Amino acid sequence: MNNEKLIISGKSKDVFEIAQGQYKGKYRLVFKDDATGYMENGKPVFDPGYDSVVGRIPGKGAIACRFATHFFKLLKENGIPSHYIDTIGDNQMIVEPAVPLSMPVEDPAIEGSEPLLNLEFTWRNSATGSFWRRYPFVQPCKNLHCVVEAWTKGDVDVLISLEALEETGAMTRAEIAQSVDLVKSIAHIVTEEFATKNLHVLDGKFELGRLKQGDGRIVIIDEISPDVLRVCKGYSPDEKGNCTIYRECAITGFANGKRTIKNKLQVKAADFISIFL
Repeated sequence: MNNEKLIISGKSKDVFEIAQGQYKGKYRLVFKDDATGYMENGKPVFDPGYDSVVGRIPGKGAIACRFATHFFKLLKENGIPSHYIDTIGDNQMIVEPAVPLSMPVEDPAIEGSEPLLNLEFTWRNSATGSFWRRYPFVQPCKNLHCVVEAWTKGDVDVLISLEALEETGAMTRAEIAQSVDLVKSIAHIVTEEFATKNLHVLDGKFELGRLKQGDGRIVIIDEISPDVLRVCKGYSPDEKGNCTIYRECAITGFANGKRTIKNKLQVKAADFISIFL
């Protein structure tokens, strides 16, 4: 569109600032067909738990936009604020401008210093992905009661403890508590919504930010879509919530000092089109 400023071009979407018209000063999100994952035997395996773009899925951007619209409206119905305003096309959304949670470099003169950009929060219902790789003593797909972790967002995501966020001055203790509570509340709504379709959310990641206008409250920004969720079918929990068929579903490996885990029953991004849409 004319007279728009590109704010950022990301892996899953582009963000533009609108210069005129009804939504002047707001942001327009354009969801892409690019998909993240990893390469296996020379072929792309699409998995939102990975950070590298390995290919494109035609129509994925439209699916992600429709999904995000559904869940942002669901959050509003439950009294949870977000940056969402309206959906104006198959893969386009209007949102309130927000500043992602971040922190500038304290001493730019120090070689190698980098700012903390676009902090994001992962939440985990089951022990899989990088969580299991870090804690391999845990049974795969063990129930985790929505464990929340913070990560720096970039080409390579880095885990940062909640205590470190406070001690470095990136966030106050109150802001951290508010953010964790917000993530858990949204995760509960998302998990319950998928459960109505007999699907189990393994884990997800949300990006939070401060609205530029108004009281600057911390809200969920970015998206809720197949790009930020891992969902499986066939979930069969015991009385503690641990999946009883993990031996049939979880494929683990250990080679060259690296652990791997894949979930055979994970729902592919392309299959999300028939869920809630």
